[in-house]
Amino acid sequence: MRVIKTVAEMRRARAKLKGSVGLVPTMGALHAGHMALVARAKRDTYNAVVSIFVNPTQFGPDEDFARYPRPIEKDLKLCRKAGVAIAFTPTTEEMYPHGESMRVDPGDIGRVLEGKSRPGHFLGVSTVVTKLFGIVRPDVAYFGEKDAQQVRVIRRINQDLALGVKVVAVPTVREPDGLALSSRNVYLRTQDRVVAPVLFRSLQAARGAWQRGERRGSALRQVALAVLAEVPDARVDYVSVADPETLAEIDIAKGPALVSMAVRIGRVRLIDNTTLE
Repeated sequence: MRVIKTVAEMRRARAKLKGSVGLVPTMGALHAGHMALVARAKRDTYNAVVSIFVNPTQFGPDEDFARYPRPIEKDLKLCRKAGVAIAFTPTTEEMYPHGESMRVDPGDIGRVLEGKSRPGHFLGVSTVVTKLFGIVRPDVAYFGEKDAQQVRVIRRINQDLALGVKVVAVPTVREPDGLALSSRNVYLRTQDRVVAPVLFRSLQAARGAWQRGERRGSALRQVALAVLAEVPDARVDYVSVADPETLAEIDIAKGPALVSMAVRIGRVRLIDNTTLE
């Protein structure tokens, strides 16, 4: 496996790769969820490329950029073991040589849910992913369905900007108790980790109501909120029942529905979602 730190070297290496290229963009602190993306890239393409870059432009001023976990040697070891062809680990100066002078705006789809709660977040995500697509020139790029809105945003910019990359969403990987894997789970205190699966339980409750025939968005939200209320320290940012493509809130579902949520458990903000079909 080659470890590449500069854009120029990455472009030279990409020009020499034979066969298809699958890109897994990450911010490091790799876990089994990331490795599921790598495994899919290995299965689908000849060359798996993993980018490891903690992107400052997608963090708000009061968020955890400074303390975000950066176990780079552990991450590289996992990549080598998985058979990754290239690990691209640029610095901020490499990715933003002129500072934040240019941004990619995904439009309205990036201003709801996470975009509303974290203003500017998807400007940063859209910009860095567009840059990575331009540098690595992948045939396929892989993202986790846990970040459901991110997948929709990236598909939109890929389509609207004619970037020509196949965007694949890989199912969420969970702990045995249902907690979705996330690099931020390491922040959970012992007592918070015990109750954190309440997000998954609330999604399952909404799914149960759906399977019993409930199609009102307001009723499905209330079912999820009732379960979250069982944990006194759970502070709900939002619970959404929306169209899976437009992310517009649903009154009465006439097709599939995306149930998504952001909830603070102790000091940690967790997100999760499920699609009802």
